Amino acid sequence: MESEPLWNKVSDEQLKAMLAKHGIRHDTTVILYGRDVYAGARVAQIMLYAGVKDVRLLDGGWQTWSDAGLPVERGTPPKVKAEPDFGVKIPAQPQLMLDMEQARGLLHRQDASLVSIRSWPEFIGTTSGYSYIKPKGEIAGARWGHAGSDSTHMEDFHNPDGTMRSADDITAMWKAWNIKPEQQVSFYCGTGWRASETFMYARAMGWKNVSVYDGGWYEWSSDPKIR
Repeated sequence: MESEPLWNKVSDEQLKAMLAKHGIRHDTTVILYGRDVYAGARVAQIMLYAGVKDVRLLDGGWQTWSDAGLPVERGTPPKVKAEPDFGVKIPAQPQLMLDMEQARGLLHRQDASLVSIRSWPEFIGTTSGYSYIKPKGEIAGARWGHAGSDSTHMEDFHNPDGTMRSADDITAMWKAWNIKPEQQVSFYCGTGWRASETFMYARAMGWKNVSVYDGGWYEWSSDPKIR
């Protein structure tokens, strides 16, 4: 789903091939989970961009399922039948994923927010959050949407059991940074995982005009024009 060097999503042609290989069409219902919620969320957000209509996340991920004592299995699952015809042109929802120039266009607009889903130390420039990202700092004009203690945690959005906090809690957290549901809101992080989890939460909360800036801080800080 991602490609080097910036870990942005793969090309639309590669995405089409991947979905076909796994038997996924635009009208397939897909439920995603991972050991960390943001891994499933990254895939979910890209699938929605492609045009899969019904994509869902298991709240709390694998850990919640395991803690509930629900059935599990081991071994290699059976192969699925490929679906070469996705059914619609990819991307069917291009507005869900922004490039750098589109993200830049949101800055300083009263009716929009470019929202950093990075830890506070990342946001204030104490650390980049990643061993492979050297520049520290933040996109000038971005608003802090909260995240967690570091680049691998999202405690600000989770209950103690790892499930999503209430919509009221998250809305209040964002309102303090002038991030509101009537705005055009695009989330970003380092490379897209935390932003995708937040995007999925915003959708679940009924926010209509939300997206992910795919390149995030990694792409932005790599651009020689802004350094």
